[in-house]
Amino acid sequence: MKLTILGCHSATPRWHAHPTAQVLEVQGHLFLIDCGEGTQVQLRRFKLKFSRIKHIFISHLHGDHFYGLIGLISTFRLLGREADMHIYGPEGIKEAITLQLKLGKSWTNFNLFFHELSSNEPQLIFEDSKVSVTTIPLNHRVYTNGFLIQEKPGERKLNIDAAVKAKVDKSYFQKLKQGFNVENRDGTEIENSQVTLDPDPPRSYAYCSDTVYAPQIIPQIKHVTALYHESTFLKMHQHLCEPTKHSTAAEAASIAKQAEVGTLILGHYSGRYGDLELFRSEAQEIFTAVELAEDGKEFFF
Repeated sequence: MKLTILGCHSATPRWHAHPTAQVLEVQGHLFLIDCGEGTQVQLRRFKLKFSRIKHIFISHLHGDHFYGLIGLISTFRLLGREADMHIYGPEGIKEAITLQLKLGKSWTNFNLFFHELSSNEPQLIFEDSKVSVTTIPLNHRVYTNGFLIQEKPGERKLNIDAAVKAKVDKSYFQKLKQGFNVENRDGTEIENSQVTLDPDPPRSYAYCSDTVYAPQIIPQIKHVTALYHESTFLKMHQHLCEPTKHSTAAEAASIAKQAEVGTLILGHYSGRYGDLELFRSEAQEIFTAVELAEDGKEFFF
């Protein structure tokens, strides 16, 4: 998995602090997660081939998470896009986008599919043979979901030397990778475990922005490879969390620790703070494996 942060700041955009958007590259997919104002400029800036984006996941209908969507769709139209586009987001997102397309007389020349969400329980919203995407219900001022992206277990790895020594014909190699026993040239059954190795553990990514401290999500994100969790405030402004339904860096770290995640990535910083390292320091008092999201930063996991 490769995660590219396009924007990771809250509220109003600034020239050096863009609102939320990120791209996750996983198993041949390029998933766009949230689409704040200026997303398409950031996609160009960081040289991402956004024509490959076929699935866009919008957490909620606050402007800093989806105001860049209509511009991106319009640009796809101008570029002559033909590939289908799927948009997953809260009820109302179809109306918000199609009204602008209607008034601007700029209907797309490609299929635009909206998958509107309203459930307060986790929902499987995308799945193919290699990856799945499930909603993570969050607690914010409006209906909001995070997203859990999970790889499916891969094929077993073929131990070529062992397979040759066991006299297995090449025509059976794919069947071995699928986990089956096979017969060798002498008619002897060869145990799969003798000639294959375990696949790499499947990786997973949980995206949680925006939300007040919500320990109910912990069972769903248990042991994920990486967790992006909003950290709008530091502890000194804890009193702002409940009315705004946001979290502190310490609360994000508490979620990461209880869920036993691999790495915690902090983001959605309030513009009131000048030094982002304060977020890392606060979080590391609770959970050590902490990274800071920054515009243009890439994470590999």
